[in-house]
Amino acid sequence: MNILFEHKGILPVKHYGGTERQIYWIIKRLRQLGHQVWLIGHPLSNVKNLGVNLIERPSTNWSKVIPNNIDIIHIFSKTEEDLNEYPHLITIGGNGQLGEIFPLNTVFVSKQHAINHNSTSFVNNGIDFDEYPLLNTTKVRKSWEKILFMAKASWKVKNLKSCVYACRKNRKKLHIVGGRSFFSYFSPYIYSHNQVSQKRKLEILATSDLYLFPVRWHEPFGITILEAYSQGLAVIGSPYGSLPYLIDKETGIICNNEQELIDVLANDSDLATKFDPEKIREKATTYFTLERMVDDYIDLYKKVMRGEKLNETYPSWKLSQSPQTLLSF
Repeated sequence: MNILFEHKGILPVKHYGGTERQIYWIIKRLRQLGHQVWLIGHPLSNVKNLGVNLIERPSTNWSKVIPNNIDIIHIFSKTEEDLNEYPHLITIGGNGQLGEIFPLNTVFVSKQHAINHNSTSFVNNGIDFDEYPLLNTTKVRKSWEKILFMAKASWKVKNLKSCVYACRKNRKKLHIVGGRSFFSYFSPYIYSHNQVSQKRKLEILATSDLYLFPVRWHEPFGITILEAYSQGLAVIGSPYGSLPYLIDKETGIICNNEQELIDVLANDSDLATKFDPEKIREKATTYFTLERMVDDYIDLYKKVMRGEKLNETYPSWKLSQSPQTLLSF
């Protein structure tokens, strides 16, 4: 197949950028499978080493530079460009707003994400495990002393506040990756790493004992959960969005409120030994791989190329509240 991607950011991303990582990984895998790939993107994107044809993205009307031989276009955000004459699909990684309507060929990133948008079309996210080698021993942890929070610290839906409170209550060390936090100025138990490189992120993951992700919104997927699993970390999450599917009794614990989170950390000497790091990594490398994700997308490419629609009706956020309304915890 001749497959075209469009993205205005630089690929591969050097620090953070979940969407950028997904695009780069997908492009890489498609080339490995022998497909021809074009990218309408930033001129500094380093993709030619993959055998990708890079077309400099104009500031407007990028659809005007689409090559004639393209079989399918894959984009990762809604666009005002006229793509009607081309088979195409759109992956949406975030939550829509109240009243927002998405095109018929929209793909969501987890089953619950699709359900929340009145859709059945989804491809579970995956990661390239070549970038996530196991750096630490797979020895079962006897306690949770070094705990990790890895998300945009200022975004209230990620619920750093409850993580800080629960760790301070139990005198546990909490390391924050993904933004500067004022909590680190007031407690000897809180460490703020701000933005870090991929290499440094892996080092912090590998030396941590537990990952906290008690979000207060309907999380579309949660790629950082897979990153934690790559190093054998159990995950404590909340019951929202994709988390009940990603976190099971072998990989972590679902807490319904802040008190449950406090209690879990207080009983870590009993709970930590129940999680086998090898089994945690095995789940991720079995079900959430780049290879599986790309195979699923190829199936959808073929469907779209046959003229089929991925949704029977236009997807839209179907819940009554805005997706960024803080859910109870």
